[in-house]
Amino acid sequence: MSANHAAFNLIFRFVENYVSPIAGRISAQRHVMAIRDGFISAMPFMIVGSFLLIFAYPPFSPDTTWGFARGWLDLAKQYEGRILTPFDMTMGIMSIYICAAIAYNLGKHYVKSHQLDPFMCAMLSLMAFLLVAAPKTDSALPVHSLGGTGIFTAILVAIYCVELMRFLKAHNIGIRLPDQVPPMIKNSFDLLIPVLVVVLTLYPLSLFIQSEFSVLIPQAIMALFKPLVAAADSLPAILLAVLIGHLLWFAGIHGAAIVSGMLQMFWLTNLGINQTALAQGAPLPHIFMEAFWTFFIVVGGSGATMGLVICYLRSRSVHLRSIGRLSIVPSFFNINEPVIFGTPIVMNPVFFIPFLLAPLVNSVIAWGAMKMDLIGRVIAVVPWTAPAPIGAAWALGWDYRAAILVVLLAVVSAVIYFPFFKVYEKQLLEQEAQESQRAEGESQQVA
Repeated sequence: MSANHAAFNLIFRFVENYVSPIAGRISAQRHVMAIRDGFISAMPFMIVGSFLLIFAYPPFSPDTTWGFARGWLDLAKQYEGRILTPFDMTMGIMSIYICAAIAYNLGKHYVKSHQLDPFMCAMLSLMAFLLVAAPKTDSALPVHSLGGTGIFTAILVAIYCVELMRFLKAHNIGIRLPDQVPPMIKNSFDLLIPVLVVVLTLYPLSLFIQSEFSVLIPQAIMALFKPLVAAADSLPAILLAVLIGHLLWFAGIHGAAIVSGMLQMFWLTNLGINQTALAQGAPLPHIFMEAFWTFFIVVGGSGATMGLVICYLRSRSVHLRSIGRLSIVPSFFNINEPVIFGTPIVMNPVFFIPFLLAPLVNSVIAWGAMKMDLIGRVIAVVPWTAPAPIGAAWALGWDYRAAILVVLLAVVSAVIYFPFFKVYEKQLLEQEAQESQRAEGESQQVA
């Protein structure tokens, strides 16, 4: 036991001294925070759009003879364009919302220091993004770069525009107006120089790339990021992300928030590619997306604690049994703070191994199941609070096999947690027995 404690202390000191400070600085960095908050702000549009996508492409075989399925398929085919219009205006152009939201959130960081107007930051970035991603062709704006393909461009454009406005403000470059001019008019004139600079820098760059490579900036950037996107979808990358996130969680830092914030751009890019493949009737290429993390890797919340909560329900320890009853309903909705802090799991050496091992094993099983086409792949954005079996099926286009796999993963997690749970239960039973004896002794003394 002393050797185990020594190993745990060594790992914990490494996380505490090296990993946690770096993760803390990254998570508090203003650009990272703006990107994370920007994705969160755009999430409602994506959820609604994804929901409509499932209606347009029912989860049935095209040659089915079942009356309900046949009717749904025929209806979806007949009205496909009308059904997909809300999708086209949400998920189909999600990079527009992401760009404006990131610029707005980054602009808020400079309100006090540089007196930037976040709304004007969003307006400038939106103009700049459309300038390079959707130049007018045949009296129409092309939209093929406004979905998942344009995410990396949207991020770069938003940061560039806001930092440009900050630079101009810091060096007092702009049109000065008397103090008597109303604030809204002053803000609009403050935007004249940034708009001019954006047009003189980004537009020539866009024209050069179009003439030399016959692509728009989003396609060029996507080509540069393609190896990174492919690597982020691999099993080693998934396991590394899971390991880092849970090491941070164990040290008391919300690792899931940090990791998901860093991976959101890859997740949404993969989702956009999958949705395009679905519309074209092609195989879905990508596995690793937010729904894969939420509903398959961390069943019940970070650490895949649904299995541990199941163990607690039949515990002989009063404390653990109470935590289990308190946590079972929130855990079903992927909320596990009651069990994380009620046990507690954070910095508890007994649960260090299963807290890391359960989500890692879930990752391998779920990734293998999708790789071997035993279940489908993610095509929709789903609220993370959706009950795990329902959310998994929803994200995969109502694939019932996904719900079955989630139940299996919860059982696997319970098996992994069980021996460590019994060790901790034994410790608590001894403590409860001692407290009971102490209480009886005190009552006898009073009597």
